[in-house]
This record gives sequence, structure tokens and C-alpha cells, in this order.
Amino acid sequence: MATLHTNTPTRFSARAGTYLAAVVANLFVGVVAWNENRKTRQALGNLTEVQLNDIGLTRSDINKIT
Repeated sequence: MATLHTNTPTRFSARAGTYLAAVVANLFVGVVAWNENRKTRQALGNLTEVQLNDIGLTRSDINKIT
């Protein structure tokens, strides 16, 4: 007959959980920042040359937004 020991300690500690939560949070923040920059580049790309000049930008400046 096979037995299952349910009281054995796991290798996943609370500190590892905190580390994992920090990694996930940093990943989320990075994705949000990337998406905001993408939307900014898209909005600026829809402006005319005159409008870009009014705010002191050129088309090449749009690509520098990271």
C-alpha cells in the first residue's frame, strides 16, 4: 500500500514568495511603462510636421522615446 506524507516541508519559503511577487510586480510595471510609451509614440506619429514643430519635436525624436 502506498502512503502520502502531507507534513513534509516544502522548498518554497516565504522569502521566495516575496521575491517572486517582486519579480511579477516589476514585470507588470515594465509592461505598463512600455505600453504608455507605445501609445505616446503612436499619438505623436499622428501629428503633422507643423504640430510637432510647435511642441519642439521632429519625427526622429519620436523614435527616441523608450
